[in-house]
Amino acid sequence: MESSPLLQEGKASDVDKVRMLHEKRDALLGEISKVIIGQEEILREMLIALFSGGHCLLVGVPGLAKTTLVRTFALTLDLRFRRIQFTPDLLPSDITGTDILEENKATGERMFRFVQGPIFTNVLLADEINRTPPKTQAALLEAMQEYQVTAGGEDYSLKKPFFVLATQNPIEQEGTYPLPEAQLDRFMFDIRVDYPKRDREVEIVKSTTSAYGAELHPVMGGADILQMQDLVRRVPVGDEVVQYAVDLVKATRPKREDSTGGKALKEYIAQYVSWGAGPRASQYLILGGKARAILNGRYSVARDDVRAVAHPVLRHRVLTNFRAEADGLSPDEIVSQILSEIV
Repeated sequence: MESSPLLQEGKASDVDKVRMLHEKRDALLGEISKVIIGQEEILREMLIALFSGGHCLLVGVPGLAKTTLVRTFALTLDLRFRRIQFTPDLLPSDITGTDILEENKATGERMFRFVQGPIFTNVLLADEINRTPPKTQAALLEAMQEYQVTAGGEDYSLKKPFFVLATQNPIEQEGTYPLPEAQLDRFMFDIRVDYPKRDREVEIVKSTTSAYGAELHPVMGGADILQMQDLVRRVPVGDEVVQYAVDLVKATRPKREDSTGGKALKEYIAQYVSWGAGPRASQYLILGGKARAILNGRYSVARDDVRAVAHPVLRHRVLTNFRAEADGLSPDEIVSQILSEIV
């Protein structure tokens, strides 16, 4: 798929690109809706992460079509797509690739050749990522942060755009391993996939038990996405909005002299939170706010854009303690409390 004419170098202003991205968003959602019923908010968050250059973790019980959602999302983009099913016996080399010994039949010389693993793609579905031990989960760390893989002392670059969409079953289920905090922090968004409402579920059952098969058409290519990621970086943000994002993040940190919020909020955080979010959360709040603004056809970022992405950015970065668990308090409720106090 060739890049859209308006997005070609020198033929469109940033304002034109914002308008076109808004139109492309509607086209993408329209294509995906041929297969996925509902889940509009989840799809918007996935698009925000994609155009921000981040990665997504989708959490939900089995049977909620998380894998189908990711596969359909990838098919609407003219990108290479690979899927890895994470299992307890999966090895890091099964993800990154391995060196194999080959012999030159003409000379008899033996040498190692690196065979690329499934991580060498544009859109990677890490299916049920928490069903494999942390050692194998860690094989994604370098790729997600540095866009490269190191094997046998050599560095191999990943082709951009590179977008990881990982699905995770709730950790309360059998056969799951909790993701280490370092791995969780590599994901821009933690997106929660819940049961559909009754009318939506009726539509799902009807569509999935019929002979109808939707034909999907790619809406955007890799060149378009890279230009849009560059555009997101160029969207101007006022100092007041940046300071607001930092204040939200600093409010999650317990027992810190420079924590933001009033006395009641600080006591609340100290009571229920063991560890708060780091600076990467502030960066993702701003990048997510920028992407949300241009996806909505605006070339300026407001506080509401930052607030709209606060839950998926912060919920997996706020580590609650035993008291919060005893009181039935979730990270989402803590984030909501911070948003109500810091306006």
